[in-house]
Amino acid sequence: MANVLQELATWLHEVFVKQFDAWVLLGFVAQFFFSMRFVVQWVASERAKRSVVPIAFWFFSLGGGCLLLIYAIQRQDPVFIAGQAMGLFIYIRNLWLIANERKAAMTKVD
Repeated sequence: MANVLQELATWLHEVFVKQFDAWVLLGFVAQFFFSMRFVVQWVASERAKRSVVPIAFWFFSLGGGCLLLIYAIQRQDPVFIAGQAMGLFIYIRNLWLIANERKAAMTKVD
């Protein structure tokens, strides 16, 4: 049992301490932004008492996705790169649709 705990401690040190650099810090910041979108969506839904996707969700998605893509490119991870790149198109498209909807609503008011 002590050997297993020592191996786990060694592995954790290798992964989280020895590898730590500016890129890993960027990865953690990116993951924080990406995760915040779920917090924003959850709080908005709780307040409305229904499922809501606020615009901040898409901005956190875009910011976190961009940073995670940069991190994935630096790490040269093809799966991570493809996944984040595809997501960026979706986030940008949703923000574009929201902007068009707001523009149309403003035109109707005038």
